[in-house]
Amino acid sequence: VCQSGHVPRFEPFRGLRYVPGMAPIGQVMAPPYDVISSAERVHLASRHPANAVLVELPEPDLQGGRDRYQVAADYFTRWQADGTLRPDPTPCLYPYRMTDPSGRASTGVIGALGLADPGAESDILPHEQTLPKPKSDRLDLLRATRANLSPIWGLSMRHGLTATFDPTDDEPTADAYDDDGVRHQLWVLDDRDAIDAIASAVAEAPVVIADGHHRYQTALTYQAECRARNGDRAGPHDLVLALIVELAEDQLTVGAIHRTISGLPPDFDLVGACAPWFDVVRAGAADERTLSALTDAHSLALVKGGSAYLLLPLEATYEAAGNDLDSSLIAVLLSHLPPHEAMHRHSVAEAMAALDDGEAQAAFLLRPVTVGQIESWAAQRTQMAPKTTYFSPKPRTGMVFRSLDL
Repeated sequence: VCQSGHVPRFEPFRGLRYVPGMAPIGQVMAPPYDVISSAERVHLASRHPANAVLVELPEPDLQGGRDRYQVAADYFTRWQADGTLRPDPTPCLYPYRMTDPSGRASTGVIGALGLADPGAESDILPHEQTLPKPKSDRLDLLRATRANLSPIWGLSMRHGLTATFDPTDDEPTADAYDDDGVRHQLWVLDDRDAIDAIASAVAEAPVVIADGHHRYQTALTYQAECRARNGDRAGPHDLVLALIVELAEDQLTVGAIHRTISGLPPDFDLVGACAPWFDVVRAGAADERTLSALTDAHSLALVKGGSAYLLLPLEATYEAAGNDLDSSLIAVLLSHLPPHEAMHRHSVAEAMAALDDGEAQAAFLLRPVTVGQIESWAAQRTQMAPKTTYFSPKPRTGMVFRSLDL
């Protein structure tokens, strides 16, 4: 139940959607901007002349003298003018399901989430601290397009929320597989009673931001700009596009973000440096069998020089970290090492590849946080260390856009 006067506002909006005859959704949807490599961007842009990547991750038009934000705005305007994108006639909510190749599904609903009132205690809670990112990039894009192009991802602490929008009786409006074999399905919900029931349910409990902290902050900055200009009047700038999923074990796949390190002195005894903070137990050669056994046993591990080691945190490490999250425990150790560079890796395979090609000297394999840990941290209004959780699959950009001018 909400502790403050600000309950999460969740509203329908007139979504802008691709017209299937003009642009099949599988050819025009794109991953979130911050996970797209430059090679993947080229690939997506070549798929269809209206692929969402062209507005989500625009490139400047050097010949025409337009910066990347103007390019995005021009595409967005043109697609609406030529009928590639069409607005829904009435405000809707958009149930959205992602099903991974193993058949595990996450079902949420896309709508417009009210931004926290400046200065008031909010029930929209950041879930982890963020690393600095160029703040102006998403803000310049929002100013130029006057649109929320991709949804932030919010986790509702309202138990039973999923049951309020089970869309499976109807055919989805959009249905496509991404390059990782994840199926993305979107439904359009325009029934007033159903919309009100969902909005009321979301208003009953805090929403934790899982992904999109920077876009949420950007929306707050833009809201302040608009209100400074218009005499503090309310408007579409008071909300942001959001996918809301129930914070529940059966709706979420939470992965760990591992760490690799490089730049330590060549003869540095890393295993020895772990000893003040962990009981270090050699687990065997760092082959696939050992690594999957460590993962299955939910172990924190170090991989170095072809060997894998089990790391059992000591009491002093928990005290120094102030909590039981692996990201915090490893941060304690890293802060006591000689100068080095640490990198974040989203899978064991990615961490191992960095070791194999000599890009990294060692890898720390972390355990994913549990849904229970996320819930308890959110209830205490505390934020986890940066890069603690990796939620997957990622919602696609292009399933539905939210224009602030509709």
